[in-house]
Amino acid sequence: MKKGTEEILRPHAEQTYAAELAILAELDKRPRPVHWKLSPWAVVQYLLGGKLEDGREISPKYYGQRRLIEIAVATLATDRALLLVGIPGTAKTWVSEHLSAAISGDSTLLIQGTAGLGEEALRYGWNYARLLSEGPSPDALVASPVLKAMQEGKLVRVEELTRIPSDLQDSLITILSEKVLPVPELNTEIQARKGFNLIATANTRDRGVQELSSALRRRFNTVVLPLPASFEEEVRIVQARVEQVGQQLELPASSAPVQEIQRLVTIFRELRSGRTEDGRAKLKVPSGTLSTAEAISVMNSGQSLAIHFGDGQVKAADLAAGLTGAIVKDPLQDRTAWLEYLETVVKERDDWKDLYRACKDLL
Repeated sequence: MKKGTEEILRPHAEQTYAAELAILAELDKRPRPVHWKLSPWAVVQYLLGGKLEDGREISPKYYGQRRLIEIAVATLATDRALLLVGIPGTAKTWVSEHLSAAISGDSTLLIQGTAGLGEEALRYGWNYARLLSEGPSPDALVASPVLKAMQEGKLVRVEELTRIPSDLQDSLITILSEKVLPVPELNTEIQARKGFNLIATANTRDRGVQELSSALRRRFNTVVLPLPASFEEEVRIVQARVEQVGQQLELPASSAPVQEIQRLVTIFRELRSGRTEDGRAKLKVPSGTLSTAEAISVMNSGQSLAIHFGDGQVKAADLAAGLTGAIVKDPLQDRTAWLEYLETVVKERDDWKDLYRACKDLL
């Protein structure tokens, strides 16, 4: 029996937002590139949200500069691949998933980059039972997500490109420049259909990164996704994503008061920048990125604590547990920075006394 999407822990973007994609497809009369489900204009509208001409609303998926999304979509309409770059937690994966859902109607063609990634994950593998009985043949070939995307004229996503070994990275050069994948065992090649392209993501603060060769980098158009520019924008992002994730985890939105979200975002922004919001005091910066994505995770953790072990609303004690774990990655350097921040900033704020006591109790 097929399970409904309501029983799936994390439905794909094209499943979660199927209704919105259908609305845009119905109203979209603009030209579409071959094999695109929506026009470039409608793809941007899907990601940024807003009211449509018939009065219906599209929820925003990305909060940030419209021009960045327009550049990303325009790139994918050409023969150049797209590289989304930024520190961890700047919505690179989120944006790539929604771009794939809106353009190809399929965000599942995905390769997760790791140091131990094998060549077959980027190119193709073999069904060894058929290979032994029949020898090399098209039926024995097992297509990778890249190969499937080439055959079907869809987008393929490569996460954490810079974690993939350099020799495997360079195997993408022929695919991206010539739009073909040689299969020497069959003395043939796979040619990409129109609509094929690749979205890669890369973190700028990842230790052990494999730098991209200049030859590979030239095949990409790079878009840098920044952290939210303002406090208000980051609060809005955290509030919206906490509500969305909370619905999937059955955590009511009312359990995360906006005042606690504002305190959390303030702490993250001050520790990231190394100074207080009013600019009066300099702070030690922890080793972690303290991204918006981590703030969302801290708040969801606090919701779970409050609902299952508290009175149902996130309070200082619920926030403190996730905060300490997110900030103190290095037991020496980060603990010192966190303690100093607690004593010089949190303790001095009159309405933050409860948070100061809760955090101190965990150290």
